[in-house]
Amino acid sequence: MENQSNPHHLVLGKLKDFLTGSVLADTLDERYRQKIAKNLVIDGKFEKIDIESNITLEVIAGLKKAAIKIDFLINFQGKAIALIKYAPGSLVTRRLSTLALSRIIRPYQVPIVVITNGEDAEILEGDSGKVISTGFENLPDREKAEKNIASFSFKLINKNLFEKASRIAYACEIDDACPCDSNVCMIE
Repeated sequence: MENQSNPHHLVLGKLKDFLTGSVLADTLDERYRQKIAKNLVIDGKFEKIDIESNITLEVIAGLKKAAIKIDFLINFQGKAIALIKYAPGSLVTRRLSTLALSRIIRPYQVPIVVITNGEDAEILEGDSGKVISTGFENLPDREKAEKNIASFSFKLINKNLFEKASRIAYACEIDDACPCDSNVCMIE
């Protein structure tokens, strides 16, 4: 076994990223991310080029800054229509932070927000934060995107909401992170 920078993640070898073809460390978490990516392309009918993955996002709370990774952002007709965050374990505990991320990754509200552990999923309406669907089989798909694109508000995020969302994301994703989490990077 390789020397591991994060002892909580067993490295099982290497795997090829479904979306980019890059070689990645084969971990149980990465296997779930690959499952999500395959679902979005094979079942959801999105093109690989429509899906951004492993996006670095700067989160600010007052004078504190950190960078975290967003698993997937789906673009459709020139706009980000869905943010997907993978995390093992309970979904309900990640609603608030994932919704907050959807309010700081673009200058507008991303309409669909998904929290998934790779087995189950909660799909939230970005504007209201309400759960509109559950189940891994209900991840966003191209047909629903085409049908619903006209109803998405893409409401601009004002400075006050951006700051609040950034603080929430920081508190949940940074302050509450495991000290050995390799997906969080503190910025001085």
